[in-house]
Amino acid sequence: QVHLVESGGGLVQPGGSLRLSCASPGGTLDYYSIGWFRQAPGKEREGVGGLSNSDGSAYVADSVRGRFTISRNNAKNTVYLQINSLTPADTPVYYCATDPRLRYVSFDPSDYAIWGQGTQVTVSS
Repeated sequence: QVHLVESGGGLVQPGGSLRLSCASPGGTLDYYSIGWFRQAPGKEREGVGGLSNSDGSAYVADSVRGRFTISRNNAKNTVYLQINSLTPADTPVYYCATDPRLRYVSFDPSDYAIWGQGTQVTVSS
């Protein structure tokens, strides 16, 4: 059974970078599409990108294109979200998600059934 664990969040100064990890200790992610989301207090969960299982392509939202990159390391059973040029607007909790029915990347959180616990990113000087 796949379950997801995010890590890599923390405090970073504006302009800095972070690499968030999404791992599945209980099972391989090789056959799953992975979505990355973020949610600020009082706001809806926002899709920022994902990795498709069907063609291996990575997709990022227009709002973060150029700063966010998604990749996979199959040997480590981990999907990464690289965030560069961080701003205070990038401060929310970040989640990865998957669903065995998905063969593509969806930016709609209702399409995902399995979620990690989230990792907090704080951008502050």
